[in-house]
Amino acid sequence: MQIEFKATKRVEQGTGASRRLRRAGQIPGIIYGSGEAQNVALDHNELYHLLRKEAFHASILSANVDGTKQAVLLRDTQWHPFRQQILHLDFQRVDASQKIHLKVPLHFVNADTNPAVKLGGCMISHTINELDVECLPGNLPEFIEVDLKDLESGQSIHVSQLKLPEGVELVAHGEGDPVVATALTVKGAATDEATEGAAA
Repeated sequence: MQIEFKATKRVEQGTGASRRLRRAGQIPGIIYGSGEAQNVALDHNELYHLLRKEAFHASILSANVDGTKQAVLLRDTQWHPFRQQILHLDFQRVDASQKIHLKVPLHFVNADTNPAVKLGGCMISHTINELDVECLPGNLPEFIEVDLKDLESGQSIHVSQLKLPEGVELVAHGEGDPVVATALTVKGAATDEATEGAAA
């Protein structure tokens, strides 16, 4: 399901105009890429709630600008230093034939049924919570699943072990194979096991 939001064309620019917009409950924004950049105004309340959804940050969105829809990606959000107020939003137009580069969240599953956690007193440590990927817009996943069911005590899952959806490539940063999650033994659990062993 594609997320849609409304926007209107913004003619007035500058600090004063932006301040007036914000006082009226709106956010100044820009849509750029593949054509002329377009200044827009957006409803603060609508976008504030949409920004709380994980999918809004890692999905192809539909921007309805004065009745004309265009496919876009959220590229930047500026917040007020201490108020829950959005100051500016940047969106990039999407071309269905051009690959895009985006951070996609990881969803960790089966941690509660993992034997190392249930029986071995381990806890799962998440080292990475999102991945940089490249793909065509039509192949963009909302998230990438990390299955923890077979992770044993002291073992780790690396980026190379993740199953990426078809058409999705990893964007590597530097060398090596980063760790995604590790099953760590909790000190108290290890002590309890040692005590039980001594008592036996």
